[in-house]
Amino acid sequence: MTQVKMTVNGIPASGEVEGRTLLVHFLRDDLELTGTHVGCDTSQCGACLVHVNGNAVKACTMFAIEADGAEVDTIEGQATPDGTLNTIQQAFQDHHGLQCGFCTPGMVMSAAALLKDNPKPSEAEVRHYLDGNICRCTGYHNIVKAIMAASGQDVSALAAE
Repeated sequence: MTQVKMTVNGIPASGEVEGRTLLVHFLRDDLELTGTHVGCDTSQCGACLVHVNGNAVKACTMFAIEADGAEVDTIEGQATPDGTLNTIQQAFQDHHGLQCGFCTPGMVMSAAALLKDNPKPSEAEVRHYLDGNICRCTGYHNIVKAIMAASGQDVSALAAE
């Protein structure tokens, strides 16, 4: 067992892990941050996406010991300090960017990473960026619309699919 320490959503966190413990399992099982989902265990779906030191990372592809000393942000840390939804989360709600909600944490975390690097992405750029996230319910149109709305763009002209 190895001791790991990291800052998760601005709060110091630590625990003992086996060398093979994935970051997603440390977050879910040890820290009880269950918003980060395990959808495929093969890094295909993006449901486990978190930010590690400001970079979008699929938490099923990283060992917890690799995050030792890191700043980790999960979906639980995205709301505003008073607990209300942040701009991206609110846009997902307003534009029906979710159905079952299983992929939503990964989609929101991907959107946050995209908008950090590209504050006004085109529809094509949003679709390209979401290539590593799978949604089995919505057909992506409303997810793209929500992300573009969160960037402050007018989405009324986006055609329905």
